[in-house]
Amino acid sequence: MNQNDKDFLVQKIRTQYTEKEHTQLDALKDLDKKVKRPANVFAYIFGSIGAIIMGSGMSLVMTEIGSMIGVENGMIPGIIVGIIGLLMVIINYPIYKGILGSSRKKYADEIIALSDKIMQE
Repeated sequence: MNQNDKDFLVQKIRTQYTEKEHTQLDALKDLDKKVKRPANVFAYIFGSIGAIIMGSGMSLVMTEIGSMIGVENGMIPGIIVGIIGLLMVIINYPIYKGILGSSRKKYADEIIALSDKIMQE
């Protein structure tokens, strides 16, 4: 191992143990995450619930689970439950965009000011 490789390795290990300086760029990244997090959390949870409901409706239609839970003919309830889940999945994206848009409006001035400050440096 030559001296340059040793120096690189030492520097790489050393940076893991030194405290990193919190820069304005880090603050801008944190603010961007703060804007996107509520919309992402909602979309994942609501979309997953909608998919589970839609899958439950499909199970009622295509299997004998309905008769096990006391539903004589699972076709009609299965279709209704499946359509409810499908509608939830369909409206998930517009709701996500709405939440994201309102978060962007809320933090837009702060993000623009911070990004202008960073670009001027």
